[in-house]
Amino acid sequence: MTAFDSLMAFQHETEALAQVAGRLGWDQETVMPRGAAAQRAEEIGALEAVLHARRTDPRVGDWLSAIDDAALDPVGAAKMRHIRRSYARAVKLPETLSAALARVTSRAQGIWAEARAADDVGHFLPVLEEVLRLKREEAAALADGGDLYDALLDDYEPGATAAEIGAMFDRMRTRLVMLRERIMGAGRDPARLSGQFPEEGQLRLAHEAATRFGYDWRHGRLDKAVHPFSSGSGTDVRITTRVDERDPFNCLYSTIHEVGHGCYEQGIDPAYLLTPLGAGVSMGVHESQSRIYENQLGRSRPFTGWLFGRMQSIFGDAGAADAEAFYAAVNRVHSGYIRTEADEVHYNLHIMMRFDLERQLIAGTLGAADLEEAWNTRFEHDFGVAVDRPSNGVLQDVHWSVGLFGYFPTYTLGNVYAGCLNLALHSALPDLDAALAKGDTGAATGWLREHVQRHGGFHEPKAVIEQACGFEPNEVPLLDYLDAKFNALYHL
Repeated sequence: MTAFDSLMAFQHETEALAQVAGRLGWDQETVMPRGAAAQRAEEIGALEAVLHARRTDPRVGDWLSAIDDAALDPVGAAKMRHIRRSYARAVKLPETLSAALARVTSRAQGIWAEARAADDVGHFLPVLEEVLRLKREEAAALADGGDLYDALLDDYEPGATAAEIGAMFDRMRTRLVMLRERIMGAGRDPARLSGQFPEEGQLRLAHEAATRFGYDWRHGRLDKAVHPFSSGSGTDVRITTRVDERDPFNCLYSTIHEVGHGCYEQGIDPAYLLTPLGAGVSMGVHESQSRIYENQLGRSRPFTGWLFGRMQSIFGDAGAADAEAFYAAVNRVHSGYIRTEADEVHYNLHIMMRFDLERQLIAGTLGAADLEEAWNTRFEHDFGVAVDRPSNGVLQDVHWSVGLFGYFPTYTLGNVYAGCLNLALHSALPDLDAALAKGDTGAATGWLREHVQRHGGFHEPKAVIEQACGFEPNEVPLLDYLDAKFNALYHL
């Protein structure tokens, strides 16, 4: 075997073990007995130690030194790009740190869920301090004297920097706030849905919507979780949702959002299975798929018209007078507490707040003990509403408990990418709205599969979007889309 062949065989096993680790995480969030949390933390820590040892194995360095990337075909060169980057990061981290992070974040996730259910921030703070200490240690090892937050951000969006994202957020914030102020001053407040929507019916509709959006049930499943997520890649891609019988949109749009993630993983070229190219290239690109499925397609007037009919069929009463009132309810703008339930106008303001807070946490200028006060003060300033309880505030998101610092900005980056893709999609498919009115997303999801999903990790993140759209990604298409949609909806 050549050095390249040996490295690929070794990497195949490493990728397979990483999938097993992901399955343990899925199990923990969905069906694991509550009393198993401590043991699961040890299991995940042990597996992470094995993975870290493989990722830093001296043989990997020897193989990398022996391979001439210029002599490889484009697919081989793309695989090498990922492995070289991963190896360079992995060797900077001690195995003890990687295993400790895996154990602590597994334990912290369960403690966060308990604290959230009890609205008890104090129960969560000690383990959050542990997570923060280890993440700062990890960032320092990776940064080589550079920006600590950038070192963590690079795990989720390679090549991005906090300065670049912060500048984009500043440009976006002005237009978003102006749009929100016009909406709030319009004197129009669409009615919420009324009535009760039983869980069985919600899950049946969620299953149907997932099918409509192309989710492959032969290689996936839908379960319930406290915080909806997707997991896996290749031939085993799982999604979760949650149910509130007073609010069917929570279940339905959480499902469609996670279907976007799941379809990305299911749509990757099968030849890339269990290779470095066999997963989404970045979280920003991943979010572009979940957000365009959920928002530009799922919350569009044509699709909600079809959905209104399905709601009537399943529940007898869709909770709205007609399809137009239903569309307005789906897209109602309000200053709610919860990020995952936020409308398209407010959503990115939620992300910008978290981005600023977690940069301070990693820099050490904000401590865990002061986080709740900082959150509540910033939220009231940005949204004009005082946080009523921790589960609606600092405890609402799972991310910090599991150490995902640097992840939050990729949600807005995904929205920006989705805005660009939506512009290109409608240009390429002039009859798209007519198809969506029939509940047919096939042309749209097929276009996304061809131009984005099938490439997996082959291209760099921005290059995927630029090649699909024909222009460099930027925030203007998203902001123009929001202005056009909500100016029409609120008669501005």
